[in-house]
Amino acid sequence: MQAVVLVGGLGTRLRPLTADTPKQMLPVVDRPMIEHVVAHLAGHGVTRVVLSLGFRPEAFTDAYPDGTCVGVPLHYAVEPEPLDTAGAVRFAAAAAGIDETFLVLNGDVLTDLDVSAMVAGHRASGAMGTIALTEVDDPSHYGVVTVAPDDGAGGLGDMTQGRVSGFVEKPPRDEATTRWINAGTYVLEPTVLDRIEAGRRVSIEREVFPALAVEGNLRAVCSEAYWLDTGTPEAYLQAQADLIDGTRARMDPVASTAGVAGDAVVERAVVMSGASVGSGAIVCDAVLMEGAVVEAGAVVRDSVLGPGARVEERAVVTGRTLVGRGQVVGADTVVDGVRFPDED
Repeated sequence: MQAVVLVGGLGTRLRPLTADTPKQMLPVVDRPMIEHVVAHLAGHGVTRVVLSLGFRPEAFTDAYPDGTCVGVPLHYAVEPEPLDTAGAVRFAAAAAGIDETFLVLNGDVLTDLDVSAMVAGHRASGAMGTIALTEVDDPSHYGVVTVAPDDGAGGLGDMTQGRVSGFVEKPPRDEATTRWINAGTYVLEPTVLDRIEAGRRVSIEREVFPALAVEGNLRAVCSEAYWLDTGTPEAYLQAQADLIDGTRARMDPVASTAGVAGDAVVERAVVMSGASVGSGAIVCDAVLMEGAVVEAGAVVRDSVLGPGARVEERAVVTGRTLVGRGQVVGADTVVDGVRFPDED
């Protein structure tokens, strides 16, 4: 099994952290996000990953110069121009010579989805495509997917499956007939690629999938497994917390090369390699990337400091503030809920 992983986006909601770094190369606890994604695929028998690249492709090629990521062979497919989701899938699959059933994933989603069961269900159904669905509390921010049981519906471990009957884009919360949304993992037959016009922007969500659904050729699996779209500051912080508080794992939140003063308070926070927390400082529900510094008496709450960023003495950073690479928050300054610097 091969997988196309879409990693070409600009990650604008996480700027300035993504000003010079693709979102999937941002660290999650102790390694880049893409390594968590690829490791999960490897655990389900994926033997090659095709990275569909756009923004800063050299960030990936430089990080994995031997063409492997967590032991999985990589193929790099760099779009000549933005082709949207379906266009990117077609370009990447063609570049990699994919000619059999394959996976497609959004590279900024972290999930514990049982990919093996999903693939098995897809093959048994005879469908041209199968999409994973996850349930959310408020579907008004997403496109919801309606599923109609049919003779092929049934259970797949902790998942149920059925035929996709329709899509509704961002319904009002009190009017939504379902809370199941597209989870960004698909199993596709290579014949789907023939439906995507080459060389133009084509959306898999708005063009390809609805057409398949009308024909009865699109199925869905509804999974209650862990799922997180990491594209917002809140979600990026949540991804870290879930790996240190036992939600998904209990990884060590403080790198061995980090420095934390004996009287500093560090709670529910990730302190990466070379970062330091000074005397009397408070760091809670936060992420300090490589080489970030929090000086004496400073406070960082519910925020992210980029690589080499510095928060000087007695300054306060809070409210999901994102501090960019090498930026300095001056002594006694308060920043709350901003991008620092504000590139807009």
